[in-house]
Amino acid sequence: MSRHPNIVILTGAGISAESGVPTFRASDGLWENHRIEDVATPQAFRRNPTLVQTFYDQRRAFLGQVNPNAAHLALARLEAAWKGDFLLVTQNVDDLHDRAGHNQLLHMHGELNSALCTRCGAARPWTGPLLGNPTCPACRQPGGLRPDIVWFGEMPYHMNRIEAALAACDLFVSIGTSGAVYPAAGFVGWARDAEAKTLELNLEPSAGTPMFDEARHGPASVLVPAWVEEVLGSR
Repeated sequence: MSRHPNIVILTGAGISAESGVPTFRASDGLWENHRIEDVATPQAFRRNPTLVQTFYDQRRAFLGQVNPNAAHLALARLEAAWKGDFLLVTQNVDDLHDRAGHNQLLHMHGELNSALCTRCGAARPWTGPLLGNPTCPACRQPGGLRPDIVWFGEMPYHMNRIEAALAACDLFVSIGTSGAVYPAAGFVGWARDAEAKTLELNLEPSAGTPMFDEARHGPASVLVPAWVEEVLGSR
């Protein structure tokens, strides 16, 4: 690892699943008993804002029932100990990486504990319900707040910074992702273009497994701490 000073890590639903956070999409195509089209698009919010706000209010409240697992904590330990550049990019909208202690963290799909104002465009920390048209802390107007979540058809956050980090990285690690949702599924290709080494840690082979130099399969709470021990032990 002394030859790989710059690390970019991507995490997906698989790393939080072991904490009890439901994965994005079940085998029946539903997301917590809802069609994706009904709760995860701008059109759904315009069509039925009560349903969408209730759905995310419930998920936001659920965060208080789950905690970071061994994989989250191991990655935070790696960030704290690493001397080179380190960036953790997560597709997850939960706050488990934050609570594990990360500082170099980007939520590319937004955060449950954040509200976005459709009137003024301001994003603010938010831990309570959004149902009931609360007032925006920035513009003081009621009725404009929505979950600060990147829905289908919207542009993920921080893409310029992510692309720059991948272009400069020496090691790219994908943890708990399906390898099927773009643009995140394309990150391994960007890293390979930069001649970085690539590693997949996933419960089972993903759609992108053939793109990686190495793949290890099993529970994130087992694989990630073991890999971090290898990395820190080889310095």
